[in-house]
Amino acid sequence: MERSLGLMCGAGELPALMASEARRQGWRVVAFAFAPDTGAAAHAARVVPSAIAEMAPVITALQEEKVTGVLFSGKFWMGDLLRAEAVDDTHRAMARRAGGLLDGAIKTVLLSTLGGMGIELLDQRPFLGAALPGEAVLGARTPTPDEWADVRRGLAVARAAAAWSIGQTVVVRRGAVSAVEAIEGTTAAIRRGTALSGRGAVIVKAVGGEHDFRFDVPTIGAETIDAAAEGGAAVVALEAERVFVLERKTTVGRADAASIALVSTRDGGA
Repeated sequence: MERSLGLMCGAGELPALMASEARRQGWRVVAFAFAPDTGAAAHAARVVPSAIAEMAPVITALQEEKVTGVLFSGKFWMGDLLRAEAVDDTHRAMARRAGGLLDGAIKTVLLSTLGGMGIELLDQRPFLGAALPGEAVLGARTPTPDEWADVRRGLAVARAAAAWSIGQTVVVRRGAVSAVEAIEGTTAAIRRGTALSGRGAVIVKAVGGEHDFRFDVPTIGAETIDAAAEGGAAVVALEAERVFVLERKTTVGRADAASIALVSTRDGGA
């Protein structure tokens, strides 16, 4: 019997990629489109236009389609939750149960809601269709010893910030942290940090030790490199096997064109 998968589609290219992989694995995909033009429709049996402020139609569709597994894909912005004003009763009830907008509270309510319907929230990694990068210099340039030192500093700070659900990206130069990502997202944090640090900054994206890959797989992509290049950054480093590279060929090509060392590392070359 074909299993039905509820694919919660945010922004970016991941919904299409993950929908395709889910179909390859034998799932019947029901795509809940929280963002326009996700690309998942080409692989979905049904597309349900959805909004964060209106949870009742989502719950109804999950029940109608006899969904047994739910998968988050793409970017969901905390700012959308903050700005949601005219919400339906189901959203209001879930928000009341969460008691606040901390990630942990929201995740607990989502898991409880889905579990009460007999639905399992799935780890995103098996649906990425390719392994997360391991320990490797992904581009043409290798960081200098001083840059590796900043990568190690950045990994320590980024992991700590991620563990507290603050953000996953930091900007470092000569050991000084010029930006820690918060609600604004990776690209905005990079622009803020490189503006403060000047040319030669090191950008690091890492993941907290208890990160739950059911809710989010951290990513970087061409947009990340473009922002780094605009700010004169020297290195973009990501935590090996825990951060996914979108459009890898394009992303690496842009890093090389900007003479940015793009690396995937566990311990900063130590």
